[in-house]
Amino acid sequence: MISRRTFGKSLGTGAAVASAAGLFSACSKIVPNDNNQVPPTIGQGREEPGKEPSFGSLKQVRAGVLNVGYAEAGPAHGPVVILLHGWPYDIHSYVVVASLLAAKGYRVIVPYLRGHGTTRFLSSKTFRNAQQSVFALDIIALMDALRIDKAILAGYDWGSRTADIIAALWPERVKGLVSVTGYLITNRQANKEPLPPKAEWAWWYQFYFTTERGRLGLERYRNDLAKLIWKFNSPTWNFDAATFDRTAAAFSNPDYVSIVIHNYRWRLGLAKGDPQYDGLESRLAQGPVITVPTITLDGEADPFTPAGGGSSYRDKFTGRYAHRTLKGIGHNVPQEAPEAFAQAVVDVDALSAPEPRPSK
Repeated sequence: MISRRTFGKSLGTGAAVASAAGLFSACSKIVPNDNNQVPPTIGQGREEPGKEPSFGSLKQVRAGVLNVGYAEAGPAHGPVVILLHGWPYDIHSYVVVASLLAAKGYRVIVPYLRGHGTTRFLSSKTFRNAQQSVFALDIIALMDALRIDKAILAGYDWGSRTADIIAALWPERVKGLVSVTGYLITNRQANKEPLPPKAEWAWWYQFYFTTERGRLGLERYRNDLAKLIWKFNSPTWNFDAATFDRTAAAFSNPDYVSIVIHNYRWRLGLAKGDPQYDGLESRLAQGPVITVPTITLDGEADPFTPAGGGSSYRDKFTGRYAHRTLKGIGHNVPQEAPEAFAQAVVDVDALSAPEPRPSK
């Protein structure tokens, strides 16, 4: 099965802190072994609904073209971490990660991406655009609205791509980066080239979404489709119905279908973006390197990611860097392995510290 990494290369490219202390203890004990792998997390999924911490009341803020819904945890003046979710997922991929980091003193912001949860467009006339650059601009606008000058960015799936873009184009806003599956900035010209049939099969939903039948299928069966993708993406993750249903509520956003469909059609060159972002997309098409301190993560059981050391995208990260492969973990890394994900955030924060000067 081809990976997102191989795909890019072959084409040229409020949390409940009460329970956090015990969880963070487990986090602090994770130590990479000799081949830079992290042991699998335990307790994937919830034995009983309500065992995990919750975000409590969400917040809303006007930012750019959106009214962004987001969860916040940790001290108001702590170092800022922004956690970015993927598709078909939502902010609850980070419910445990957020509590772990909050207990460590971080201010954690977890926004719903456009088209998800309580995030809404301010105007009904705004183009429901889902090209890659606008997600990055949404997060920059959110940072501006919350008066956050610089933050650690961490994400997976759509969230990795968004964090990668911000780190590449606005490195002055990024203290450090945690990116699952490494370098995910899209090259639309490269995406026109076919892959071997077995590799194309793994991306079936992208082709499904290029058709009107696929759009209607997403509209009508959004939860069934998402659950099927969860199972394929994370073959070792035994999530329960309550865990899925909590996230599926985010798919009732009125713009969910429009955003998802436009995102995948745009990637394949079958839908136009907004011309005002052509300059940004032109820069991204050149595959800019990322200079900020970075830790990349791969789930060993992720069907899109072959186990390895991130060598296929290593040259895209020119700053201080580390890579970790997570044994027994699939695509939704922060929810399947929250301790390891939180530790990566803490460790990339340490990487961002100035190197000590040699003594004279």
